Amino acid sequence: MPDGVHRTAVEGLTVEHRSDPLGVDAARPRFGWRTASRVRGRRQTAYRILVASSPARLAEGRADVWDSGRTDSADSVAVRYAGPELHPSTCYHWTVQVWDENGSRLPDAPAARFETGLLSTDGVRGWDGAQWISMAGKGPNSPGSPLLRRQTALKTGRVRDARLYVSALGVYDAYVNGQRVGVPQDGGTTYELLTPGWTNYDTTVSYFTYDVTGLLADQQQVTLAAVLGNGWYNGRVSENSVYYAESGNRLALKAKLLIRYEDGSAQTVVTTPGDDWRATDTGPYRADDIYDGQTYDARRELPGWTANGFDASAWSGVEEHDFTTRFPDARLVAYPGESARLMPAWDRRPRSITVYTGGGDFVPDPARTVTDPIEAATAPLTLHPGDTAVIDLGQNLVGVPRYTLRGPAGAEVVLQPGEMLNDTSAGADGPEGSVYRANLRTAGAASTYILKGDPKGETHQDSLTFYGFRHVRVTTTATVTLSELTGRVATSALHDIGTVETDDADVNQLISNVRWGQRGNYLWVPTDCPQRDERCGWTGDTQLFSQTGLYNTDAVAFLSHFQDILIDSQRTYGADGAQFTWIAPGARYNEPDPASGWADCGVVVPWTVWQMSGDTTVVDRSWDAMTTYMEWIRARTGDTYAGQGAIFGDWLAFQVTSTQLVSDAYYAYSARLMADMARATARTAEAHAYEELFAHIKRAFVTKYLSTENGRLTVRSSLGSPPPWTPGGSPTRTEDDSQTALLWVLKLGLYDTEAQRRAIVDLLVQNIGNSAEYKAAHPDSTRVGYAENTLSVGFLGVNVLAPVLTEEGQVELAYKVLHQDAMPSWLYSVRNGATTIWERWNSYSKEDGFGPVEMNSFNHYAYGAIMEWMYESMAGIAKDPAHPGFRHFFLRPHLDPTGRITRVTGSHRSPYGEIVSAWTVRESEFTQRVAVPANSTATLRIPTADPDSVREGGTPLSRVPQVTYLSFEDGVASYELPSGRYELTSSLA
Repeated sequence: MPDGVHRTAVEGLTVEHRSDPLGVDAARPRFGWRTASRVRGRRQTAYRILVASSPARLAEGRADVWDSGRTDSADSVAVRYAGPELHPSTCYHWTVQVWDENGSRLPDAPAARFETGLLSTDGVRGWDGAQWISMAGKGPNSPGSPLLRRQTALKTGRVRDARLYVSALGVYDAYVNGQRVGVPQDGGTTYELLTPGWTNYDTTVSYFTYDVTGLLADQQQVTLAAVLGNGWYNGRVSENSVYYAESGNRLALKAKLLIRYEDGSAQTVVTTPGDDWRATDTGPYRADDIYDGQTYDARRELPGWTANGFDASAWSGVEEHDFTTRFPDARLVAYPGESARLMPAWDRRPRSITVYTGGGDFVPDPARTVTDPIEAATAPLTLHPGDTAVIDLGQNLVGVPRYTLRGPAGAEVVLQPGEMLNDTSAGADGPEGSVYRANLRTAGAASTYILKGDPKGETHQDSLTFYGFRHVRVTTTATVTLSELTGRVATSALHDIGTVETDDADVNQLISNVRWGQRGNYLWVPTDCPQRDERCGWTGDTQLFSQTGLYNTDAVAFLSHFQDILIDSQRTYGADGAQFTWIAPGARYNEPDPASGWADCGVVVPWTVWQMSGDTTVVDRSWDAMTTYMEWIRARTGDTYAGQGAIFGDWLAFQVTSTQLVSDAYYAYSARLMADMARATARTAEAHAYEELFAHIKRAFVTKYLSTENGRLTVRSSLGSPPPWTPGGSPTRTEDDSQTALLWVLKLGLYDTEAQRRAIVDLLVQNIGNSAEYKAAHPDSTRVGYAENTLSVGFLGVNVLAPVLTEEGQVELAYKVLHQDAMPSWLYSVRNGATTIWERWNSYSKEDGFGPVEMNSFNHYAYGAIMEWMYESMAGIAKDPAHPGFRHFFLRPHLDPTGRITRVTGSHRSPYGEIVSAWTVRESEFTQRVAVPANSTATLRIPTADPDSVREGGTPLSRVPQVTYLSFEDGVASYELPSGRYELTSSLA
């Protein structure tokens, strides 16, 4: 065995970007793996994928399903299955053999598995007659959630395995033999929230697959049961959608339980009309709504109704739902990612409890107020009628509260969540210390529980709704003791794969705020806010945050699925069936109006997913939709080469840019990305056509917006209209040389000469610097009212600002803006107590109070897009667009010239393994710890005054074997690094 092989392992085996997935419906699944090695320069030269019907056959090297044969290739991302047709509901076992740069075979990876779903989309094939069923005679929006159950005798014999395939029109909690069906997470089991998620139900509904083998052990009967909730299918959140009905939609369940026995026989239990299934709405689930919350009456509980032996003979029957008649072309597809679920590791307990007594005054009761966080986490609390408890969980989160109560039967306890507490400032909606809820607008957002009077206590958590909250207001109609409260966190952002940490506490809090904002808003679809009467899949927020999202979490499947939803929405809701929409799925705020920056999500997300993952699948799957969109714009604007228009402009900016300039810039941006994607997928003619389109757009843009009148360059960002609707408190007049306009001109190279570029950089630096001289020279600018080194961008400038400054050599200014805590700035919210990213730069301040309620979410991740710059330029882990998926990447940390940050640790688990860049500055010495994964390479750009001082240990880095010295320029030495770990030092003076 060659030296070092024992330090190498093939790991991280995935199918369809998931580990050991159930319910795979791809006909040709994508395989992926990583090589972990401490051996420098380790790289793959060949692979062999083996797929077998059993672990034993795989162990014996008898791949009876597919053997790729030894394939000379370095590919380890999205390698397609090319074997015989896969069978539905079948478990396949697989592994991969890898050969290294020496031609030596590495130790085999541990066997992995994947299991196919039903391999159909028509809702018929593979479902064995399962139909959409509803409670007979129950009208939509009538009180009580439907409870459905069926008990069936099992065949004689030992159960080998059992799978549950299930979906709902609405949302469901599923039970088998009295146990709620859970999913594996972090070595344990947790529960999903609001499955099957949100799609355009008239075109696509998702189903899920569960391994329920353990729930049938030692049983002679099986009971399949479910609770149905309204979810997005039947609520005002879906107004304007094709499937929405003003009078309400009836809820339905579709399920198939497949039981296979050791003797090779099988049995199915499916949802069909008739006496086998029974239903009732008399149970404890009295009301539920995405916006308004849930009401649970424990007095109505039906003990044992999900288990064997329950007498449901008095319940109603069920009948077939009319969904397939209304929408005969709707597809029923296996969900291609991981569900939204509760994450116990992120639960939050109270940090403080304040009790306010009744009467006309809102007066704290010191005897029942707990301010010590350790004590508050477990302190019991007794409340009387008229009391109000305000509980602070210390973190704005998304999910549901879990609580334990003890009190008399019939006592009604109401928990009202909110993000902030009122103070005495402007905009407060209640007395100081109360929970602020005005920004929820019309969302009722309340968890109501009616006690059954159990002296041992009653524990409950809602499962048919969700909330965005940090604080909880608790009131009661009778004396009740609250002995436990936990904020349960729900998210689709399940696996953190990236981190950035510094020695600056404020910047670290900002990073935490970004991560929590992503957790809260990556819930089935990437939403805009989780608390008010909106919670929609706004595409502008999605596209501008997508790169940060993929740095932070394993979100390839999540964003690819959202792209599928967006394509559905394009056909149904987009103008002429061609425009990408500003919301997906279709929802109450959707309109087919021109919305550049939002609509371009349909181009930006595929490009970003491809760049971060190295997988072109989403590009190929989106190509027709993307070209339809681009051709639609061209048909509308012709040889003017103007964009479609941008109704939102640079949303919520503090300096207004013409909506048409924003639209024209995004038209150019999408054309450039289309050219990139065309080249990557061997669409040579299309690549040339989009390059030509970009050139035409650029020429039209420069002619229209770049003025050299009186010998002074001006970017005419005032040329045109402001957004037609600007929420309260926002400026309404367009200005020339706005920050966002200057940034996009520089990002896209929308100028003719280097002299113009330098002039534009100078205009940008002056605008951001905002000195007294600048203000005096621009007395009519909105910049006059703000401090030096502040930003004035909105949603469409926020992810461009720091990267463009850095690219243009203005690193010090980028850091000054990062560190600024005067308004508008990233740290302004941190200084004012934020634990997530806010919708507005000025959503709240201790001095000025609350921002306008019509647009004032305190969990709105868009401005968190600064974190892509933190990865790429601060930590220095930057993708190389020429080698997507980090096959080659850059290690290029930019030190903080202000001196505030002297230590940064960054990591990101790329498709090839964990990349690390951790650096420290002490006096004049720079140290950096670097990890380059096997099968990838990196260009290191390390700051130094002298390249001879760049060393690994005592050896000049240029003399280290396999390392190639490239250049030294402007205080940066560049090297090409093979894979491996490095401890580096350099002199800065």
